Amino acid sequence: EPVGWDEALAAAAEQLSAANADRIGAIAGDLAGCEEIFALKQLLSGLGVTSLDCRAPGETISPDHGRAGYLFNATLAAIDDADAILLVGCNPKTDAAVLNARIRRRWRGSDLEVGVIGARDEYGYEVEFIGDDGAALAKFADGGHPFLDKLKAAKNPLVIVGSNVSARADGPAALAAAARVARAVEAAGNAEDGWRVFNVLHTAAARTGGLDLGFAPGSDGKDTAAMLTGGLDVLFLLGFDDRALADADAGFVIYLGTHGDAGAHRADLILPGAAYTEKRVTYVNMEGRPQTTAVAAFPPGEGREDWAILRALSERMGQTLPFNNLQELRARMYAVTPHLATIGSIEPADMGAVTRVAQSSGAALSADPFTPAFPDFYFTNPIARASAVMAELSALRRTGAARAAAE
Repeated sequence: EPVGWDEALAAAAEQLSAANADRIGAIAGDLAGCEEIFALKQLLSGLGVTSLDCRAPGETISPDHGRAGYLFNATLAAIDDADAILLVGCNPKTDAAVLNARIRRRWRGSDLEVGVIGARDEYGYEVEFIGDDGAALAKFADGGHPFLDKLKAAKNPLVIVGSNVSARADGPAALAAAARVARAVEAAGNAEDGWRVFNVLHTAAARTGGLDLGFAPGSDGKDTAAMLTGGLDVLFLLGFDDRALADADAGFVIYLGTHGDAGAHRADLILPGAAYTEKRVTYVNMEGRPQTTAVAAFPPGEGREDWAILRALSERMGQTLPFNNLQELRARMYAVTPHLATIGSIEPADMGAVTRVAQSSGAALSADPFTPAFPDFYFTNPIARASAVMAELSALRRTGAARAAAE
């Protein structure tokens, strides 16, 4: 039922103040901006909360090894020079269509060879299909396929692994295997000086920025999957709309977001925030390049910018955050994470992180097949799922596939 801001903030403050720190958790969604992620972390860390996560349920890709372990290190422009690419557990055609257009353009104008360990699917260019499961990746990493020799002989080779690979039961082992392949290719000595082989393909706008800000569980904190299975009195959802929420056992749920999706449906209290078109916010793309949005329209109704809501909530809790406006917030965020201030530029990451990822898991890979990041290309986020146009396209895709099967 509708309430005013005073009542809503009082209810949120009461729930958070009454709960023990180890019974509070927070999840940042795929479209959250750096400013609100930083503000939420500052607020909850001040309470002693360690159950914080910006990843999808089951994802294990981590900031602990270093930024190169989760960035697209070669940069997107490097695709224009690539002469051999290995895709692991991803299909750029559906996961990152603009990036895929670069691969296709390079393939059409050169002798680029693309190998795939993943779904047997349409990619938009010819591929050499190596296998579709973890067993194929394990064999490849151990030197069991001729395409590895092509990668080692290339001057500009790329290994591109989907971030959703880390959500598999053997996710850490799969990431480690992909990193070992990249290191083996570099060790062959044929790649150009300074060329970066290992690359992670993200499908969430907020993921890189969240990892940069360390919005991940502490040593005794719960990750996203654990927070959704119970053991909490209060769960704070910062635009988190994963369908796993339908079965979540998460205590009192506070949702700060924009669309009436899974998070809003599961919430006990909804705080109306601003969409990315309605606020000034920073995103970090998968290269590690900070970028800012501008206000194209104001939030409708009682909606406010997310960081301002969190600032007001902190004051209501008697834990006032130390900034009064966006400029002061950003100054504190830049002091903690300086590279976020380099808008439009990329601060190269220490590639030693790739070695640490490669050595991070000695577990065996399973024979489970790699699955697509998105079950439906037209419903990739809550804004798309709220779109009548996207719903029509999704229906056309399904009926078209059914008609083709019938014919």
